[in-house]
Amino acid sequence: MSDPDPATDASGHRARLRQRLVEGGPDALLDHELIEYLLALAIPRRDTKPLARALLAEFGSLGAVFTADAESLARAGLTEGAIGAIKIAQASAVRLLKGAVTARPVLGSWQALTDYLHVAMAHRMTESARVLHLNSRNMLIRDELVSEGSIDQAAIYVREVARRALELGSAAIILVHNHPSGDPSPSRQDIALTKEIIGALKPLGIQVHDHVVIGSNGHASLRALGLL
Repeated sequence: MSDPDPATDASGHRARLRQRLVEGGPDALLDHELIEYLLALAIPRRDTKPLARALLAEFGSLGAVFTADAESLARAGLTEGAIGAIKIAQASAVRLLKGAVTARPVLGSWQALTDYLHVAMAHRMTESARVLHLNSRNMLIRDELVSEGSIDQAAIYVREVARRALELGSAAIILVHNHPSGDPSPSRQDIALTKEIIGALKPLGIQVHDHVVIGSNGHASLRALGLL
């Protein structure tokens, strides 16, 4: 007689994971157990624990697994259904945190903003840049991904930033980009670009509140560092 399928057996391992999660909340499961249970929903008749552990070993952290691109996840052995499960979990987390940002003035909810940016960008394998457009009450009116670059460089075009800010009627903007290295320390190029954008927007009456650099090891604010 074969062993009961843990995906359907009420006394099986996955049932126990489910019970711990429901009763204890998110902190009740370890990182590999969260991935294991999520994958079990997409691959119901496979032991997903080895795959979960392999993903953590491959990408390095829970956040890196959830933000990995589909091609990388496929190379790691995930099916289309499993990749979809990972991506829907990521999308849900990003949308939940973004909701907290859009509900209040950005400058008065800085922790919510950096939490959102960290989930959205910290573990990306390539550098990307976005511009947060704010109205006169510092409410977020648009969050736009403006560039995706190589592993260490994303291009931000000053003229395009200015054009888009005028088009949206932005009163202020916040520049954001990530460092795939994990170190959020701003580079000389980051500082120079920020000053160039400030110079272009000032005559238009549009303020640059900050330039935030996101890394897996934290974030850096050029304003907080006295670099604006």
